[in-house]
Amino acid sequence: MKDRVRTVTVTAMLTAMAYAAVCIGRVPVVLFLKYDPKDILIALGGILWGPMTVLRVSAAASLLEMFTISDTGPLGCVMNILSTCSFALPAAFLSRRSRSRRGLALGLLAGGAVMVCAMLAWNWLITPIYMGYPRGEVARLLLPAFLPFNLLKAGLNGLGTFLLCPPVSRALGVGFLSKEEHHGP
Repeated sequence: MKDRVRTVTVTAMLTAMAYAAVCIGRVPVVLFLKYDPKDILIALGGILWGPMTVLRVSAAASLLEMFTISDTGPLGCVMNILSTCSFALPAAFLSRRSRSRRGLALGLLAGGAVMVCAMLAWNWLITPIYMGYPRGEVARLLLPAFLPFNLLKAGLNGLGTFLLCPPVSRALGVGFLSKEEHHGP
């Protein structure tokens, strides 16, 4: 019972923070693409409390966004979940295997690479449906628009998560890093 309460509390807390990050931190970048820092919070949740946290918080925050501030509807919600999970799940799985700054960095780099590749494919597949653009037009935008946007997004999310994870894990007493890294030189 205690674990269930903690799971619900952590999920609700991270969902609220991720939603606030979308509402406050959304910045238009190119075309209809906007950056927001919610993936940093969701990746932190996955790294500190496990990959299932990524799935729960990503779905909850994206649904809240869809029903309140988004104009992209259900397909935009699906794209948000796919983007967040493709970044945060590999980061959570890999960094939890090697609880060190190096493991965290490798997990975040892998998550960024998976997200960039996945979103190029998903944008090619889904964007023509929900934006009403011909697939050929979207294909011509993959390298000059979608690739740089997703590289920027992956870089900002990776850097933000890397910088926040150690102090947040110490402050919350979650113990992400090994003892040597917490008390090292």
